[in-house]
Amino acid sequence: MARPDDLIHQALRLRIMAALHAAQGEMLEFNRLKALVEATDGNLSTHLSTLESAGYLSIAKDFVGKKPRTRIAITKPGAVAFRAHIAYLREIIDGSLAD
Repeated sequence: MARPDDLIHQALRLRIMAALHAAQGEMLEFNRLKALVEATDGNLSTHLSTLESAGYLSIAKDFVGKKPRTRIAITKPGAVAFRAHIAYLREIIDGSLAD
């Protein structure tokens, strides 16, 4: 049986990872990701830091003109961890349907 990933299991982090995984390696701008996962600036920043520390995503900061821009992308280890966690969830769902 697959094992849960405690970092990804938290609801907002799961939504973050799902959005980034769906972007297929393309970087999402902070505000776009915030809208997709329906988070506040502070809450999203905190969870992004946790996932970045685990190596699950990368964060790039630069400027467009004089305006700061933050972009986020899932890393290869993050994608592997996300798919493994989804496999774990599918096993639970499939197991519960078999009962």
